[in-house]
Amino acid sequence: MFVGHFAIALGAKRTVPDISLGALVAATFLIDLLWPVTLIAGLETVRIDPGNTAFTALAFEHYPITHSLLMSALWALLAGGVAYGLKRNLRLAVVIATLTMSHWVLDFITHAPDLPVAFGDTKVGLGLWNSIPATIAIEGGIYALALWMYLRQTRAKDSIGTWAFASLACVSFVIWISQPWSPPPPSASAVAYVGLAMLALPIWAHWADKHRSPASENEIRK
Repeated sequence: MFVGHFAIALGAKRTVPDISLGALVAATFLIDLLWPVTLIAGLETVRIDPGNTAFTALAFEHYPITHSLLMSALWALLAGGVAYGLKRNLRLAVVIATLTMSHWVLDFITHAPDLPVAFGDTKVGLGLWNSIPATIAIEGGIYALALWMYLRQTRAKDSIGTWAFASLACVSFVIWISQPWSPPPPSASAVAYVGLAMLALPIWAHWADKHRSPASENEIRK
């Protein structure tokens, strides 16, 4: 759920308006930011399997370190602890931990039953990705709502605030919507190294958000 994770970060901005969108995006994507590293290190595996689900050609064979329920909870606690250590703000720490954990919850909705609960054989997933129309309607709807909320709550300070965010939103949408019709990746290694490019997302989000400011109450009511 690519734009779904982005949507959760956008929606959370209202809860912690003084925190950079980049930090919120980093939290919601943390598990996916770690995943390419574990693939390259050979600790986790993915297989190219066109038709595995309607929405993606990837078969997630083994990824308990990043995507199991147990480890997702531990990553969430760690992210929340780091946030608290840096800001000494319990509310922020809870938000960051919750955003990190939200990744597993959204993946549970979209993935086939391949999400490990811990390090054993038990795997779960509701399989939304088995239906392209349902995925587009549900995930796309969440994304559209989150964009509306963020744009309603913030205003661009300058042209960078307008176009940096617009380009981020559009590129994210294109990456997501093109998945079912794109050719499958050439190899699992290619998936891992391309996945490293996701590190640009929180940086891009921070840059765009830095050039935006909270909207006034009068602007929000309009």
